[in-house]
Amino acid sequence: MKQGKNLLIIVIAAIALLVLPLLLQSQGNAWVRIADVALLYVLLALGLNIVVGYAGLLDLGYVAFFAIGAYMYALLESPHLSETFPAFKAMFPNGLHSSLLIVVPLGLGLAATFGVLLGAPTLKLRGDYLAIVTLGFGEIIRVFLNNLDQPFNITNGPKGITAIEPVHFWGLNLGKPLKFDGFTISSVTLYYYLFLALVLFTILISHRLQVSRIGRAWMAIREDEIAAKAMGINTRNMKLLAFGMGASFGGVSGSMFAAFQGFVSPESFALSESVMIVAMVVLGGIGHLPGVILGAVLLSALPEVLRYVAGPLQAMTGGRLDASILRQLFVALAMIIIMLVRPRGLWPSPEHGKSLARKGMAPASGMPAAAPGIEVPSDEVPGVASRPMSINP
Repeated sequence: MKQGKNLLIIVIAAIALLVLPLLLQSQGNAWVRIADVALLYVLLALGLNIVVGYAGLLDLGYVAFFAIGAYMYALLESPHLSETFPAFKAMFPNGLHSSLLIVVPLGLGLAATFGVLLGAPTLKLRGDYLAIVTLGFGEIIRVFLNNLDQPFNITNGPKGITAIEPVHFWGLNLGKPLKFDGFTISSVTLYYYLFLALVLFTILISHRLQVSRIGRAWMAIREDEIAAKAMGINTRNMKLLAFGMGASFGGVSGSMFAAFQGFVSPESFALSESVMIVAMVVLGGIGHLPGVILGAVLLSALPEVLRYVAGPLQAMTGGRLDASILRQLFVALAMIIIMLVRPRGLWPSPEHGKSLARKGMAPASGMPAAAPGIEVPSDEVPGVASRPMSINP
């Protein structure tokens, strides 16, 4: 009965996700773009959840992998390299024009490589020290992208890279609308379905990792690294794997971001983006996939929705209040209220004791059950009511 109910919920959710962009498209492409950006942030949050939620490694430089994937796609799918390097133009006179089936694995592999390179020197760091090092890594990548226009113009510096081609595969160009018997599916709607497919694939991988031996090893490291090492877990390899897996999802998301926007610049990958992605994971429910998805959708869509609230308030004050500042204020207040009311997140993972109690494995509270064959603990006098232990006599 329960499986049938879950299947019904999944079917209804699938139909809703498929119909949603078509309904939003009737109200304008702006709402579909908001949904597209929300899916990209969901992909980023799921990747960071592997590092922060599963392995317990606080990463404040996660946006660097986002930038690496974006610039990799921009360099492969724009005329920038051909215009800058004559030798490259001689080798590829018509450009690379790589397919999606090539770009996604390249972005995944390149970001995963940089994730391992970041994790290798930080294996012995924990907590705040790890956060500071990863924060520095993220800023180093941004500064490099901002200054790699001399002596060789690779990233075009602060001007960014323009004229990036949209995603195309199997003869389908997502940069152009698709028409079916008079019904037109806009470009942003096509991107929505692509991003949705990537998000669903990422959710499947994350879930399988969570329930696998690798996921249990990550959680053991998160709870107590010394105990995990004593139990025979190779903490070095597990940490490097967490950094690499998490970074790979960031690289894929960055590639899709570059294709969707058609333009990338270092300003899109500031520290505030890393902080926002971490906030999505923590606000939704760290280590819990439904919570992470909920947090990413809310924090990515809420500022855009509040745009329609801040505008009238600015008009009421005669323009004395900036609408962008008002939006930031509302988002900050919403986050503070949620953290006060739900300190473990909007949709946290079930508490260990409660989950055990539901399965009938152990009582949720009170004294632990006695071992088989033993009526009372050895340090308790039969017939005498036990009292709670205290440090006071």
